[in-house]
Amino acid sequence: MEKASLLESLKNLVQHEDALAVAREVSELRNQFEDVVLEEDRQFQIKQLEAQEKGEPVMEKTDDAIREEFYQLYNEFRDRKSGLQKAKKEAEESNLRRKKALLERLKDVVEKEENIGAAMTAYKEIHDAWKEVGDIPREKRQDIQSEYSRLLETFFYHIKIYRELREHDLHRNHQLKLDVIRRIQELSKVENLKDVEQAIKTLQNEWDETGPVGNDAWETLKNSYWDAVRAIYARIQVFYDEKRTELAANLELKKEIANKAIELVKDFASENTKEWDTATASLLALQEEWKKIGFGPRKENEDVWKEFRAACDEFFAKKKTFFDSIRGKFDEVAAKKQQLVDKLEEIKDSTEWKKTTDQILTIQKDWKALGSAGQRFEQKLWKEFRAACDHFFEAKQTHFSSKDKEFEGNLTKKLELIDRVKAAVIPEDKKEALNLLKGFATEFNEIGHVPMKEKDRVFNAYKEALDGHYKKLKLEGAEQEKILFQARLDTMKADPNADRAMAREKYDLHDKINKLKSDILQFENNLGFFAKSKGADLLKKDVEAKIAAAQRKIEELKAKIKMIQ
Repeated sequence: MEKASLLESLKNLVQHEDALAVAREVSELRNQFEDVVLEEDRQFQIKQLEAQEKGEPVMEKTDDAIREEFYQLYNEFRDRKSGLQKAKKEAEESNLRRKKALLERLKDVVEKEENIGAAMTAYKEIHDAWKEVGDIPREKRQDIQSEYSRLLETFFYHIKIYRELREHDLHRNHQLKLDVIRRIQELSKVENLKDVEQAIKTLQNEWDETGPVGNDAWETLKNSYWDAVRAIYARIQVFYDEKRTELAANLELKKEIANKAIELVKDFASENTKEWDTATASLLALQEEWKKIGFGPRKENEDVWKEFRAACDEFFAKKKTFFDSIRGKFDEVAAKKQQLVDKLEEIKDSTEWKKTTDQILTIQKDWKALGSAGQRFEQKLWKEFRAACDHFFEAKQTHFSSKDKEFEGNLTKKLELIDRVKAAVIPEDKKEALNLLKGFATEFNEIGHVPMKEKDRVFNAYKEALDGHYKKLKLEGAEQEKILFQARLDTMKADPNADRAMAREKYDLHDKINKLKSDILQFENNLGFFAKSKGADLLKKDVEAKIAAAQRKIEELKAKIKMIQ
């Protein structure tokens, strides 16, 4: 149930004239509202942390009009309830004194009044006054009512009254008491125990206020009444016993979750962001599990909640400190990358194509060497950096496309060369085959540019024809890797956008190296966690093998970068 709905429910309840009658429902509603508020505060804290991690503006907490209105209404209701409770207590004490005075008057009538008419008049006055008196303290009610009932019975059995009136009243009271017993028994069909509690109290009052019955029927009637009453109170007792058992079980589950959170947070420390993410996911899972558990006993529930919340707060405080520390390094990289973006902005409109191309390639190399600027800055800076590069190279491409007419002869030559490449019979000798294919690449590159609209079609056809021959060569291992990569470079030189293609190839290689270095660092961190045991040694050897493989791969990638340069 959301806060607005809970507020609306509270508004309806506080309008009830009898605040005491709805006090328990209001209290339960407040507990539900506090749970929603606590969860809302937790979600807000998480969003703040996520915003900080992403480099987004950290939103400030806004005023919560619903929360303020809810607690204002609740406090007003609480004050009204306290006043009513005090007034009720004072009224019950006053009513007790009035009933004791009426008992003394009735006792005098029973013991001293000999005039039947006067006795009946006094009885009616006392009985009417008795019915008008409200509730008295619960612990006194049974004794007072029992004394009153005893005096009434004595009055009706010992005062000489007209037989007809006596028999009529006794029969009527018998029927009324039977009806009370019947209605008490029907309470077993009522599911809402709060309604049952209120109804049994009213019916007991009605029983006590009903006059006496005949002696021959009284014992049976009284036993039936108390059997029905005890059955209802037994049901109520079972309900509250089960409720207490359920609350105790919920409390134990929450203690387990709180202990898990405390253990998770107590000794956790890491310099690895993935481990922080894993621990965060585990803690959030515990929070979700907590929310699925019902209430516990109020005082103990509050204590265990404070322990759980303290553990969560401690974890997220540690996490914030960790990410704040690495954010400083990212800020330094971001500042340097911003300087490179500014340099690009200054030269991106230059028409000194060769000189500016070399400058941009140098800047791109410097960019890669800086590494990541973190999630907060990297994507934004990369978009600006890439946009400036694209701006220059697109202008360069547009400029040279104007010379397409000059390149019609080159188009014819390259198409003829492609036909020759397709028709070529590759020698069985591997060295001769490689020399032949490399000769095709050299010849293709020396022909020069073709018209802009044909460049992609011609290049793709040339690349497809050349790649087809390379795939037929029986190359293996490192030799295959080196020769095929050199062939890839030779092919890229024929690309109309060779400069950009080479630059992107170098960027991709540097990116792979950075990822491998990160993996090696993670592997080395993991080695520190292995204990000296047979099983641990096997895991350690496996990790060391992975480190060695990653280092070999890095050397291979560095060799490819040198080939590009």
